[in-house]
Amino acid sequence: MIIDSLLDTDLTKFSTMQVVLHHFPAAQVEYRYHCGTPGVDLRPCLDEIRREVHALCQLRFQPDELAYLGSLRFIKSDFVDFLGLFHLPERCIRIDASRERPGELDISIRGAWLHTILFETPVLSIINEVYGRHRTPEPPFEEGRRRLQGKIDLIRQEPALSDFRVADYGTGRRFSRRWHEEVLRTLIDALGPTVAGTTNVALARRYDLKPLGTMGHEFLQACQALGPRLRESQVFAFQTWAREYRGDLGIALSDIYGIEAFFRDFDMYFCKLFDGARHETGDPVEWAERLLAHYRENRVSPQGKTLVFSDNLTIERVLDLVHRFGGQCRLSFGLGTNLTNDLGLDPLQIRMEMVRCNDQPVAKVSDSPETSLCGDPAYVAYLRQVFEAA
Repeated sequence: MIIDSLLDTDLTKFSTMQVVLHHFPAAQVEYRYHCGTPGVDLRPCLDEIRREVHALCQLRFQPDELAYLGSLRFIKSDFVDFLGLFHLPERCIRIDASRERPGELDISIRGAWLHTILFETPVLSIINEVYGRHRTPEPPFEEGRRRLQGKIDLIRQEPALSDFRVADYGTGRRFSRRWHEEVLRTLIDALGPTVAGTTNVALARRYDLKPLGTMGHEFLQACQALGPRLRESQVFAFQTWAREYRGDLGIALSDIYGIEAFFRDFDMYFCKLFDGARHETGDPVEWAERLLAHYRENRVSPQGKTLVFSDNLTIERVLDLVHRFGGQCRLSFGLGTNLTNDLGLDPLQIRMEMVRCNDQPVAKVSDSPETSLCGDPAYVAYLRQVFEAA
């Protein structure tokens, strides 16, 4: 069984789920899966993936798991009570071989947002691990350990460690659960406090690390359908988040509508209210330089703010960013595929994205437009027009 605990997911899923419970409990959504790796044949994995998802849907939160979630200061008691009754509804997920794209899978999730939000990360973890089993019955773990040690050596050689924190963002991208845990345990043993934490709640609990996460992309996308007006949806999302968490989990996502739209909405009020922002698409150097300038223009000191980088990072790229921006602000780096799926094999490029909310299309229109899965080009064009996105 690949997933043996409902905590084996990203904190972002729980933080967003709590907002859904308190503000949008009736919202109905649809998610779609996409594989961006050409030439991959996942049909031999189909039955095993279905079995693993069936097992996932039998899981319940255990009393000690609920107690751990309740110990996090931003998790509220009524949410913990709800999770005590929760299970993933198998009727809401469909997994089939694609008829249009040979070798690929058609996976869709439809239902109440509150009851389907926890599918995404474990389903991606299952697909990655089942595919790894079929492709490589004898995984090259020694090569993975050699590569991991090389990353650790590069970090140890960095003189500016006071400005350097690395975090594990790799749950949905990992080669396997076993390898994920070995990587994190090795990093903790080798780097100690340089490891800022992990997005994986189960591993944060097991290794007494800080669980990391803020609002999910799906939250800002859903607000396109749930907010008062489309143009105000990003502001509505930030305000709703701040109302729920009152200063906790204060990292804003900046890439839903592109950097220009983000800066227009992220005014002095939000600059002061949020702890920082997270980069996930586009040029990270340009993003950081512009964000630092934006803080100064709004009479906010960047040194008290955190810039989180998490877009296809490598250790070499991380160190370059440390040298460029160390001392100007607080820096945090989330490594995904390059940390938890780097064994010398080509990892799958897979993701799951919300495409509809309350029977209305929703989309991500970022600085990397190819990342959107929305199947309604007219809506995407309208969204670009409304937010003046390039």
